[in-house]
Amino acid sequence: MPPYLALNISLAKNLFSLALVLHPLWRVAIFVLVFLSLALVVRRPAEQIFTRLESLFSPFAPRRNLVVFTLFFGVIAIRLAVLPLLHVPVPGIHDEFSYLLMGDTFAHGRLANPPHPMWLSFETFHVNWFPTYSSIYPPAQGVILAIGQLLGSPWIGVLLSTAAMCSAIAWMLQAWMPSRWALLGGVLAATKFGVASYWMNSYWGGAAAGIGGALLLGALGRISEHPTVSNGVILGLGVGILANSRPYEGLLFCIPAAVWFLWWLATKNQVSTHSAAWPSARIKFLVSILIVLAATAAFIDYYNWRLTGDALLMPHTLRTRTYHSSALFLWEHSRPPLHYNNQQFEDFYNGWERENYRNTWEDVWRVSQEKINRGGHTFFWWGVILLAPGVPFVFRDQKMRLLLATIFIGVLGVFAVIWSFAHYAAPFTCVIVALLVQSIRHLRAIRVANWPLGRWLSRAAILLLIIETISYPARHQCDPLAWTCQGDPSRAAIQDHLLQEPGKHLVIVRYEPDHNIHDEWVYNGADIDTAKVLWARELDETQNSKLLAYFKDRTAWLVEPDSDNLELIPYSPPEPAEPLAEER
Repeated sequence: MPPYLALNISLAKNLFSLALVLHPLWRVAIFVLVFLSLALVVRRPAEQIFTRLESLFSPFAPRRNLVVFTLFFGVIAIRLAVLPLLHVPVPGIHDEFSYLLMGDTFAHGRLANPPHPMWLSFETFHVNWFPTYSSIYPPAQGVILAIGQLLGSPWIGVLLSTAAMCSAIAWMLQAWMPSRWALLGGVLAATKFGVASYWMNSYWGGAAAGIGGALLLGALGRISEHPTVSNGVILGLGVGILANSRPYEGLLFCIPAAVWFLWWLATKNQVSTHSAAWPSARIKFLVSILIVLAATAAFIDYYNWRLTGDALLMPHTLRTRTYHSSALFLWEHSRPPLHYNNQQFEDFYNGWERENYRNTWEDVWRVSQEKINRGGHTFFWWGVILLAPGVPFVFRDQKMRLLLATIFIGVLGVFAVIWSFAHYAAPFTCVIVALLVQSIRHLRAIRVANWPLGRWLSRAAILLLIIETISYPARHQCDPLAWTCQGDPSRAAIQDHLLQEPGKHLVIVRYEPDHNIHDEWVYNGADIDTAKVLWARELDETQNSKLLAYFKDRTAWLVEPDSDNLELIPYSPPEPAEPLAEER
């Protein structure tokens, strides 16, 4: 390597390391200062370069269907291209394993599994055991993972669904703003969620509800001119996806949409170009919506009945009644503690969950800060601060009123609950992207001393998003909130090792008293008795003996995640503690 090239590479690495040490706001300030200075110094060439770059997309943007399909396949291609830097995600969060159980259940052609006689040893977080062995979550994410599993890996479903969400957002924006701005919104969504986001790099969900919200608002934006059967079906499908992915947040999302729809239905007497056909078109349109909504309601009732035995009892509600004693909303108080079958559940439900929120103003502020931090990193980037001058103009847009009302109600609803991660607010993804794009539109019109300052600020903000997105794979970081998609590979390594060994295996997990309750190893698939590798919790001597007798045809192993999480030794019951010597 030439000396000058080695010097340049070394200098670039040092500058990159220095930039990572600085606070993000300082990085933004320095970048903007340099960027605007260059734009002023070389004003005409810089303007020509960016104008030509932006004009490249102008002929493409009006080809709406092509835009949607290009975004879908583009997201897939880019994420697969960075696989050497961001590998297929390893599950690590409790919820991920529950979703994977649901996907495995669906892939086996059933909605739920029968309870197992040895369920005490397999009991784990976010899973119901009675009346069925099943995940507690709504089925949309499970369907996505099942599709991926049938194609070779559950993550394939995540990849396809995230790409579909970005395409759906572009399709939604095409109904609310000019084509080239809709294209920009789709590109922003693909950049933010399609590479380094835990929605793409975990099994926790997000894309399903994002698709539902985009379909609903996209159909609403089209029905003024096109109250067709297809738009009615898409609208109903959006509501159905929301109900089967994020029911609470989906309901909040649908409230302003329903008000707008009823107002439109009451005031719309004719369509400008099809006035004579309007009554017939309206009837067909309404019937198509009602059919889809009725089918959705019937499926939800049937799903609940198959999993809980009661058409009106959701699996998540059953789980809350059975295991949770902590509050769900900020104004609620915890119930009396419950008794659990193992120490890990005691530590999680009676310890960590109840201590996390004790109904004080300090707790309200702390959990609200958590939501701001998680949502800010997931939906935004630091460069979005540059769009602030354009935000006030968005509030004056009449066409943005429905979107503003939707995000307002969504924020109130999300901040009203104690537990909230960014994917809980996934239905509102398309609204956030739309408001960002609209802010950019207004910002670009701002001029200072006849210089288009707003245009250059918007360009700087977009460049910062691109740079930030590229930096995450370069650092092998799959999400700004790195903990959400960094599963412990040790359990997966043991699983893969035993899958290559002959016979069937039973791995008994022994935890230490100070075990990290968020690092759970006891999860299994839909078919317990036929699985090649099973994971069980070490309990008391009686239950352990029953477990070993039931699975006497399996090789029993012991793993201790808190001491050496890669060591696998033949299982032998722990020696009973020696009684304390009596004092003399």
